[in-house]
Amino acid sequence: MPRPPKSQQTPNLPEVIKQTAWRQIAEHGAPVLSLRAIARALGITAPAIYNYYPDRDALVAALIIDAYSSFGEAQLAARDSVPASDLVGRLQAIGIAYQQWAITYPERYQLIFGTPIPGYVAPVEQVLPAAARALSALVSVIEALRVAGRLRMNRLPEIHPAYQPMFTHWQRYGGYCDPQSFALAILIWARVHGLVSLEIGHQIPPFGSDGTALYRYELESIQHQLINSEE
Repeated sequence: MPRPPKSQQTPNLPEVIKQTAWRQIAEHGAPVLSLRAIARALGITAPAIYNYYPDRDALVAALIIDAYSSFGEAQLAARDSVPASDLVGRLQAIGIAYQQWAITYPERYQLIFGTPIPGYVAPVEQVLPAAARALSALVSVIEALRVAGRLRMNRLPEIHPAYQPMFTHWQRYGGYCDPQSFALAILIWARVHGLVSLEIGHQIPPFGSDGTALYRYELESIQHQLINSEE
C-alpha cells in the first residue's frame, strides 16, 4: 500500500508509536505488546511502523531507554535540588523522587524494574547508557558519603571478575565510583524497590492511604543504619 500524502502523515510518528505502545502496555501489559495492534490503533499499516521499529523487540528497547531516561532525569533533578554539602538531604530527596516517579509512571517502572517480558532480552549496549545514568544520582551520593568517611558498613562483596568489564563500561556513563559504593547503592535500591513495587501493585499493608508512611520510615531507617552523623 502506498504511503498517504505527506499532508496526511502523522507528524513525529516514532513518538506517536511509543505513546500508543505505552497505552497498550497500561491496558494489557507489556508481554502482549503488538506492532500490528499499534498500527490498527493509529490507522496506519504495519510496514509504516517497521520503518522505525523493525520488530517488537526494537520498540521495547526504545521504550526501556525512554523509561530509564525519564527516571534518571527525575533522580538527578531531585539530587541537585539539595545543596551538595547536604549529602543526607540529597539521599532523602532521591528516595522520595523514586517513589513519586514510580507512582506517576507505573507502566514505565514495571517495564524496567518489574517482571521481565518472556523471551525478551534487552540489548545491553543500547540500554546501558540510560540505565547507568538513571542510577548515577544515588551512586554519586553514596560515593560522596564514602569519600567523607560517613558510611557505616562492613565490607561488601566485591564485583565478580566476570562482570568487571560491564562495571567498567557502566562507569563510562554513570560516573566513577568505588565498587563498595556501587554495591551499597544496589542494596539501598533493592530495599526501596520492594516497598514501591508493593505499592504500585496495590498490595501495600493498610498503614495509610498509600505506601508513603512505610516508605518514609524505610528511608529514615536506611539513613540511621548506614550513615554516620556529620561531625
